[in-house]
Amino acid sequence: MARVMVMMSGGVDSSVAAALLRARGHDVTGVTLKLWGGESDSGCCSVADVEDARRVAAQLDIPHYVFNFSDAFDAGVVEPYVDAYAAGETPNPCVECNRTMKFGRVLERARRLDYDFVATGHHARVIATPDGPALARAVDRAKDQSYVLYMLGAEELALTLLPVGELTKAEVREHARTLGLRTADKPESMDVCFITRHGREAFLGARIPRRAGTIIDERGEVVGAHDGIDAFTIGQRRGLGVAVGERRYVTDIAAPTATVKVGPADARLRDRVRLLVEHGADYLSPFWAHGGRPSGLRASHGRTPAEVAALAGCPELADWLVAQGAQRLAAEGADGLIAAILSDDRASVERLRQHTPEAREQRPALIVWAAARRKRSAIPRLAELGFDVNALGRTDIPMEQAWETALHQAAAQGDAELGRLLLDLGADPAIEDARFGSTPLGWARHFGQPAMIALLEPLTSAPR
Repeated sequence: MARVMVMMSGGVDSSVAAALLRARGHDVTGVTLKLWGGESDSGCCSVADVEDARRVAAQLDIPHYVFNFSDAFDAGVVEPYVDAYAAGETPNPCVECNRTMKFGRVLERARRLDYDFVATGHHARVIATPDGPALARAVDRAKDQSYVLYMLGAEELALTLLPVGELTKAEVREHARTLGLRTADKPESMDVCFITRHGREAFLGARIPRRAGTIIDERGEVVGAHDGIDAFTIGQRRGLGVAVGERRYVTDIAAPTATVKVGPADARLRDRVRLLVEHGADYLSPFWAHGGRPSGLRASHGRTPAEVAALAGCPELADWLVAQGAQRLAAEGADGLIAAILSDDRASVERLRQHTPEAREQRPALIVWAAARRKRSAIPRLAELGFDVNALGRTDIPMEQAWETALHQAAAQGDAELGRLLLDLGADPAIEDARFGSTPLGWARHFGQPAMIALLEPLTSAPR
């Protein structure tokens, strides 16, 4: 029997996911996320959805709690959504919600509370491979949702259960009816949860300064006008306000000039596709975005350009990034450097480390980040490269806005093996974090971690 935290949105899929896990004998707790504090009449953030989740949990006789992550949701999901439209892009907020909220905040909280797994009602599967767990499409291909979980690596998948991925949607509803669940025939929601139905234009209009522009054809001739590029997406045909005698589709959006380009159907075709590799191993997780908005291209592609170069193992791409200028890499290169180190991509390490001295000063927390993610093998390598094992850095795990050392992280996690490694590398057990003025021993006591208390007590003392 495992302890499982099930994210219950108030829909039939997550209801049945909880029921299946309960029937298998697991110790199940349901949680519903309070993410959006504004007006909503759809998605999984409405009052009715929370009430449906609560009542299903009561039917299943499992505990139910509500987690309020509204501030983090606004920063990690809503603001990048608005920024993407302002840049002429078409975002998928569900991907960012899964990345930063469900498999970021919730997964981390579940680990802190000693749950063995998290579970959702996504129609996708976790399968075993020689390289570890991997994401696979659902049995019901018509309802497959694996694409919104594409960012999950083996580390997250090893802690994730997706019970309904083995069922068709019809089977899910039938199971709910058999159990008498109130969500059995609840309609599916296809809308963005923080925007009211048919309210996208008003939502964006209140957040993006309106800038009128022109609509041009493939020859560059003006064929129309518009009130803002956020009303358009690549491939769009309806609502263009252009009448030229034949169907026209949006083929390009130039945000700097507020210009929308349209063309015939074949103008949408491309003979080249630039592929960005997001991850190929289990050493990176969506927790990079904890505590704030994604930086650089992370809002669109999930990783900074430097991370992509390192993960792709592509020296040519790393060279291209270097050509973009050291100033940009100073803000993002630290992420790429640690990714390259962890993947043993020496070519990218050498290129990126030449352009990250400012990043080391701005983000001395690389060892802290590695400790927060229990990447023990990376820590000695980081120390060899000159990163201070006693540096204070912000990770937002587990205390928001705290600046702590790697040893504080080991104390909070109760990871005595990691603690001994850090002490062997020269970690100072008496150093205090920058916000609470607490030593690692103080953190170990606060989080009730006996192994770390036993390790640190002979070395230092902290007020009880």
